[in-house]
Amino acid sequence: MAEEKKAGGAPAAEKKKNGRQTSAQKRDKQSLKARLRNRSFKATVTTAVRSFEDAVAKGDKAVMKERLSALYSLMDKGVKTGRYKQNKAARTKSRLTVKIA
Repeated sequence: MAEEKKAGGAPAAEKKKNGRQTSAQKRDKQSLKARLRNRSFKATVTTAVRSFEDAVAKGDKAVMKERLSALYSLMDKGVKTGRYKQNKAARTKSRLTVKIA
């Protein structure tokens, strides 16, 4: 995203003469870092869901409960840090819990 802005028509406002960044540049940099953190976390959750579904397919109750517990923990951490909305986490946990029964 930042590269696209710089590659576009008008040159982006680079650093000022004294070496400081504008607040917009700082915010852009912060949002890119946050985006990468959020994507990484969501990829971890997706992998955990996939491993849970594999355990369900195999029918191993002990592994299912262990993986479901790990998923609950990940989803709750995601809500706590603002990566997921509370209803999204509740809905996901509910749907996964039904698969055990």
